[in-house]
Amino acid sequence: MKKRIVIALGGNALGENLKEQMTAAQGTAKAIVDLVEAGHEIVIVHGNGPQVGMIETAFETAARADPHFPVLPMSVCVALSQGYIGYDLQNTLRRELDFRRISTPVATIITQVEVDPADPAFLNPSKPIGGFMTEAEAEILKAKGIPVMEDAGRGWRRAAASPRPVNIIEAETITAMLAAGQIPIAAGGGGIPVAMQDDQYRGKSAVIDKDFSAAKLAELINADMLIILTAVEKVAINFGKPDQKWLDAMTVEEAKKYIAENQFAKGSMLPKVQAAVSFAGAAAAPQAAPRTALITLLQKAKDGIEGKTGTIIRN
Repeated sequence: MKKRIVIALGGNALGENLKEQMTAAQGTAKAIVDLVEAGHEIVIVHGNGPQVGMIETAFETAARADPHFPVLPMSVCVALSQGYIGYDLQNTLRRELDFRRISTPVATIITQVEVDPADPAFLNPSKPIGGFMTEAEAEILKAKGIPVMEDAGRGWRRAAASPRPVNIIEAETITAMLAAGQIPIAAGGGGIPVAMQDDQYRGKSAVIDKDFSAAKLAELINADMLIILTAVEKVAINFGKPDQKWLDAMTVEEAKKYIAENQFAKGSMLPKVQAAVSFAGAAAAPQAAPRTALITLLQKAKDGIEGKTGTIIRN
């Protein structure tokens, strides 16, 4: 049965640097085109944690070497990451579509995402960006007033404010592309964070979590399903403990209970489950089927839609 699906691609689908990204995008394209070939409408949202940190660091380094180079606002760094990640994704998708003789256009939309300037997240940077560093390196940055954080036991990274998305500015454009039978790549890196000021949208210094933006976009375009792709096939409770349990399904209420029990790592699975709950718990359009969210591996997305694997979240 044909579905309108928003796919949130995690870092494992994009790699950690430009070379890895180009290679990873090829495998990602094959998995996505499998869904297109099955008749589904697809919108792609991707992360940018390593890439946006790399862009910010590059311009900071250039500015120190030559004062004529600007230090770019984080909102502009996000926009740059949307462009070059989207470039790789749309080209690899086109190649795979052409190989299978599927004439579906695909394009990247530079997407703004509205946030609340009073969101308390601006006072507590919690989104890991850039490459990993040692604790000693992190302490040096911390002494300079640069926010850092430990990222789910994997090492230390710089931290950015991560407010929740309020609105997707280009949602109508994305809907129009779907109606025209096209594949939009949208809200890349969680979208360019903006807020209304002086009767226009202005960039904010933040990196929005791509899973929350994907959930908000899926809600606004009346998607049937949100798929959050990650490094594991299913969500687990008591992860890493002797009584670890992989979950085939959760209701929204069960997921909220597990969140309250701190079952999910803050920098890893927690935002994915929270985003899934946000979408699955939102009211669907009249006469529409209940909304469902799926968390699974990229390579298992097709099987997950068919109910063969992954963790399904529904009301």
